[in-house]
Amino acid sequence: MKISVILPSLNPDDKLMLVVKGLIAEGFDDIVIVNDGSDEAHMEPFYEADKLSQVTLLTHEVNRGKGRALKTAFEYCAANRPDIDGVVTVDGDNQHKPSDIKACCEAMISAKDKVILGCRDFSGENVPSKSKIGNNITKFVFRFACGIKITDTQTGLRAIPAAYLDFMSKIKGERFEYETQMLLEMNRQQIGFSEVTIETVYIEENAGTHFHPFRDSIKIYMVILKFIFSSIMSFAIDYVLFLAIELIIGDSLERWAKVLIATAGARLVSSMFNFVFNRKAVFDSKAPVSSSMPRYYLLCVCQAAVSYGLVYLLSDVLVATDFFTSLIKILVDVVLFILSFQIQRKWVFAAHKREDN
Repeated sequence: MKISVILPSLNPDDKLMLVVKGLIAEGFDDIVIVNDGSDEAHMEPFYEADKLSQVTLLTHEVNRGKGRALKTAFEYCAANRPDIDGVVTVDGDNQHKPSDIKACCEAMISAKDKVILGCRDFSGENVPSKSKIGNNITKFVFRFACGIKITDTQTGLRAIPAAYLDFMSKIKGERFEYETQMLLEMNRQQIGFSEVTIETVYIEENAGTHFHPFRDSIKIYMVILKFIFSSIMSFAIDYVLFLAIELIIGDSLERWAKVLIATAGARLVSSMFNFVFNRKAVFDSKAPVSSSMPRYYLLCVCQAAVSYGLVYLLSDVLVATDFFTSLIKILVDVVLFILSFQIQRKWVFAAHKREDN
């Protein structure tokens, strides 16, 4: 295997050299360390590592974030390691075993065109509660919002084929949110991945990590939440307009006609907002408007018809007043929102296989 190990590091302690020596003992001979703006008090591990022939040291003069450090290394390897099979990203806190790192690289060589993720088992007793809870929540959000079934959403152990380095270096994100953004962009571009189960190691309850749960979780979830923000806003626009139109019409029409007109008018306005926002900000779809718009409005027509039918049927059966009809609409549209989101993700704005130049 011709593998470059990428190791971003900020203010390391003696664990950095344990990682480097473990990698060398496992047979890795090209280790690219990125000093991400460490202070003078933590420079000794870099000085020691830089003496080794197997190590290339890259330096950020100021802290720019883990995402930027990874992209710096990707760009360096793409420009200076033209013959490698790929790279493997490793954390510098000695929580990735050399044997697991090698196993991920071997899996990448076998898979050829897939990214390999070294995934921890979060069911063990040694896993800190905050890590277990955080990963379970993120797993659910990934599965619902993105259709990505993944065991470990925050793993730093990733073996990446060389063909994807240029693509990875252009993904947005400078800090911890970059690793989440990488998974989302892989999904959009239909870059496959496989998982390799690795040993779960937490040293001192993960005290040495530079990941800040509150600050960095906001960044990570903001990346994911934009997938559902537009649907919620569209629902709000639709609901307010539905009530307004019903109020304007009053009792001048029969109930079936009033519900039909209110539903159609509200859906027309909310759908225009939803299409534009979803296409660019949510799914970042590269599909032409000529194909995505007909699919989108076909979905809108079907969704509006189902919404009207269910609201009318339930309000008629329950002999509901206008107020309770509006409550029925909320329940109906919540269910349709979930279904619509998945259809948009999988069909309307479906990702297309990226074409490498």
